Amino acid sequence: MRALDTNVLARFFIDDDDDAQAAKQRPSAVAALSERAFVAVTVLMELEWVMRGFYGLPPTDISRVLRVLSSIEHITLEDRSAVLMALDAFDQGLDFADALHMARSSRASGFATFDQRLAKRAKDLALSPPVELLF
Repeated sequence: MRALDTNVLARFFIDDDDDAQAAKQRPSAVAALSERAFVAVTVLMELEWVMRGFYGLPPTDISRVLRVLSSIEHITLEDRSAVLMALDAFDQGLDFADALHMARSSRASGFATFDQRLAKRAKDLALSPPVELLF
């Protein structure tokens, strides 16, 4: 089983008509995702950023892509349960990276941040661990 990077996933899920290189790479991405593969949490975080920041996709489309990826039986996601928890929080308005940080910190007694928006959203969503807003 080999690990996949962000570019392979982006080429698979995003049809970029304006990028000739993407069109050339897409068949290889399709082939790579047809085999058993591993996707690291860091790759998912970067993929979300690429879809949001570069392609300007709305959160609903981003969530759909990440959920489809998580449902492919022969793809192993690192910390799959945390990724799914993060997607649930993302669907409720939390930033994906923040949601992933929170989900992967579930064994901690608290989550310290200066981010007021994260603290408020996490409290509203009753996420665990409790968020401690630092000043």
